[in-house]
Amino acid sequence: MNRVWIFWILLLQIIIDTLILLNIPIVRQFVGFIFFTFIPGFLTVKVLRINRLDKSEYTLICLGFSIAFLMLAGLALNEIGILLSITQPLSLMPVLIVANSYTLICCILICLRETNNIKPSFGNPKRSSFVLIVPLLALPLLGIVGAIWSGINRINLLSLSLILTISLIFIVAVAFKNMFLLSLSPAVILLLALTLLYQATFISSYPISYGGDLARELFIFKNTLDKGYWETGNPYNDMRYGRLQSMLSVTILPTIYSNLLNLEPEAVFKILYTTIFAFVPLGLYVVWREKVGNKSAFISAFLFMAYETFYTEIFGLNRQMIAELFFVLLLFVIFNSKIISGSKRMVCFIIFSFALITSHYGIAEIFIFFISFTLVLLLVEKSISTRISLSMCILFFVIMFTWYIYTARSATFDSFVEYGDYVYRSLSDVFNLEAREPEVLRGLGLETPPTVWNALSRFFQYVVQFLIIVGFLALIINKKRTTVKLDKESLMLVVVAMILLVMLIVVPGLSRTMNMTRFFHILLFVVSPLVVIGAEFLAGLLKKDREFLASLLLIVILVPYFLFQTGFVYEIVGNNTWCLPLSAYRMPAYRSRGQLGLTDERDIICAEWLRVNINTHGTTVYGDNPSVSYALFAYCMIKKEDMIVLNNVTNIADNSVIYLSRLNTIDNIILGQKFIWNASEFPFPNDLSVIYTNGASEIFRK
Repeated sequence: MNRVWIFWILLLQIIIDTLILLNIPIVRQFVGFIFFTFIPGFLTVKVLRINRLDKSEYTLICLGFSIAFLMLAGLALNEIGILLSITQPLSLMPVLIVANSYTLICCILICLRETNNIKPSFGNPKRSSFVLIVPLLALPLLGIVGAIWSGINRINLLSLSLILTISLIFIVAVAFKNMFLLSLSPAVILLLALTLLYQATFISSYPISYGGDLARELFIFKNTLDKGYWETGNPYNDMRYGRLQSMLSVTILPTIYSNLLNLEPEAVFKILYTTIFAFVPLGLYVVWREKVGNKSAFISAFLFMAYETFYTEIFGLNRQMIAELFFVLLLFVIFNSKIISGSKRMVCFIIFSFALITSHYGIAEIFIFFISFTLVLLLVEKSISTRISLSMCILFFVIMFTWYIYTARSATFDSFVEYGDYVYRSLSDVFNLEAREPEVLRGLGLETPPTVWNALSRFFQYVVQFLIIVGFLALIINKKRTTVKLDKESLMLVVVAMILLVMLIVVPGLSRTMNMTRFFHILLFVVSPLVVIGAEFLAGLLKKDREFLASLLLIVILVPYFLFQTGFVYEIVGNNTWCLPLSAYRMPAYRSRGQLGLTDERDIICAEWLRVNINTHGTTVYGDNPSVSYALFAYCMIKKEDMIVLNNVTNIADNSVIYLSRLNTIDNIILGQKFIWNASEFPFPNDLSVIYTNGASEIFRK
């Protein structure tokens, strides 16, 4: 059986090499992405003989090993190439040779061990289920079409219909226990995730920052791609750049993808990373399915996707997309019983740990907090854990701080110290409510909602929070009334997550280190099943049909919650909203183009013209805050700190250029760091000459 697999894989490798060398468009990108994103991991799993997995688990772990391979192989190739004086070790041919070599070595090892190989457990799915799910396969494509249609023609009917369709799918899956949707939960979750993500990202031709670090990530990525190698130091002499420079998720990994698939950097982040991130809810489902059951795990994954950070803020944090994949894979490796062998578990743990550490420092910190304090609580309870060990915690800690200290001139480690000092100094304001983030006060109900619709939205958010608390108390205090019986390790993990949630509320500066919305998004990996447990507990108090009442309560709460989070309700009633996919056409320009990062293609073309035709190293560049923070930063490739943000008292120096975007010329707005001005009243000097214009963006020179 293995020889058949090997034959087809080697044949596919030859086809991929041919497509790459001949550069056949579309086919090279599509087939190449599937091959390099799954096949290296598939071969790794076969070599390690991890066989007791179903389809969803097998797909997920193959994806994780493939991404980790690209990162690790790229790192090794980069360091060896520099030693051998190879000027561009991350260019196409070296990467392709390494990928082919790995495929060949794995195939040889599998052949040598064929007699003892066990076929993975994929189960026997019903054909009728696949026939019924075929219509759902169109959802991601419709999400793309709806987003493009909304962006071009300002008509969002298709996008609104998709939001309603997703709500209906959730209702049917929860209301009918034996419905085919639950039997195919992994496929349904993946398709819904892709639909939500594609609908949000394809609203624009370019990646949307949503106020995140997208521009800095693109700047770091493009510099690595142009050089053809990754610098282990901090060439920018700035901690903010150094933190990202030490992350392989925005340096080596996208460079390899870009070279192998001949994709522009924007397409790598916008399409490839978004597609990879869609597997995170699937991973959450896989982690909790064994603990709480198929239906509860499906609802937990839906809640994770329903929270707005999943399809908004995350687009400005591409390194976090990759980190969350390895975060959920580590939870699977530790808490799932499918990987029985201690050696296999440790190999998976080491590989995924390194991949997480080199993907995002903040998520790595949260993970080490989770597993170390879970182990401490288990020791306090005098429980012996078979899944979390002291050696795991020490190993992760050593890898993490070794990497953060010895790469990018210890910029990441220095930032840890800086954040720690900030949190320590903020302790003096522990009784000052104003010292906390607005999101924290809003979550506690201490902020007045601007409209009745916002009040209603917050009501459903508070009910979700209430169910989380009820579910947690039911697990801890009244276990007899809950149908879910978590093992010790999983229960202690939930306890640690709730402790962290309390700390984020009590300690003023802690939530500001990452942003409360992102913290809650990460906490949902662990606490989302508590919503289901809380609903079942409340339904059990009535001593009637617990499952029916719990399902009804979850539908009544989570469907409106989802409709508010996506901005559906706000769009229908015409309320003020931050939802780009549905409401960008009626949103104030200062918000859509200024604060959220929706960019006109002509702004990008103008920034790229400036890069090619003007010596920006010897020229002072001016622009408003959105231009300096995104278009000029990521496409003109000027460090953000080397430019000057316009304001109403700016003194324009000689031998300088002023970049004006569509927001300035058409929308007549100049957005500073703190204030907004009318562009027609802005005091521009009279001795400015137009050196470029394209109907939206302009460049003036003094």
